[in-house]
Amino acid sequence: MVKKPLLEINSNKKFIKNKQYSRKDIFSILNLPEQSGGNWMTGFNSYNNEFYIFANINSAGRTGHDYDNRFIGDELQWYGKRNYSIDTPTIKSIINPNRVIHVFTRENSKDVYFIYQGMGRVKEYFDSKPVRFLLEFGDENQKGINNIPEEVSEISNYPEGTVKQITINIYERNLNARKKCIEFYGLNCAICSFNFQETYGILGKDYIHVHHIKELHTIGGGYEVDPIKDLRPVCPNCHAMLHKRKPAYSIEELKTLIG
Repeated sequence: MVKKPLLEINSNKKFIKNKQYSRKDIFSILNLPEQSGGNWMTGFNSYNNEFYIFANINSAGRTGHDYDNRFIGDELQWYGKRNYSIDTPTIKSIINPNRVIHVFTRENSKDVYFIYQGMGRVKEYFDSKPVRFLLEFGDENQKGINNIPEEVSEISNYPEGTVKQITINIYERNLNARKKCIEFYGLNCAICSFNFQETYGILGKDYIHVHHIKELHTIGGGYEVDPIKDLRPVCPNCHAMLHKRKPAYSIEELKTLIG
């Protein structure tokens, strides 16, 4: 499994999220002549340096391929073409963190209409054949891709919360935060004690999320975060549950909820 860093992307808004489009509609919007074959009809295609993915969800495609394309939470598990590997130039281009990917899905291969899921990007990809991807999506206004707000990617005190301008403002995470937090607390989830390496062996080695107790959007630029006081290692399940409420649940509250 290979994980990609989260970067912001931006694109001119062409499509409306959750609206239905036929391929003919898409060609019209892009000012393309109507296509009757080729890559536009076989899962995905590149046009003007942006990708367009057409995925059959929970059903086989017209070519008979029945990949396990499905939503896992808010993320889409999607498979590339069976004869494409991780080294195929097209796959390398899709993995590019700055690549805009327009995602259309349908549940019946006989339906000419796809639902536009929004602009996505590759969060993770797996070196399999066909290549398996986890795609994540931006907000309703298509401003960019967001992780769980308080996840700190790979701080004594370390500067945290510095605002950086890309296409929108994002909070800059100090890359030493995760290391310092885990050195102190270890790799067990602070809520449920789950340890990835104990369950998955070498695959789970050093894997854990890091939760920011003081939510980043509540702090200003130049805030100095203490990795021992302000951060905790948590598994992805508990991390998601912490953020089921705004403001987020505390570590103690969630521990009480699960007994």
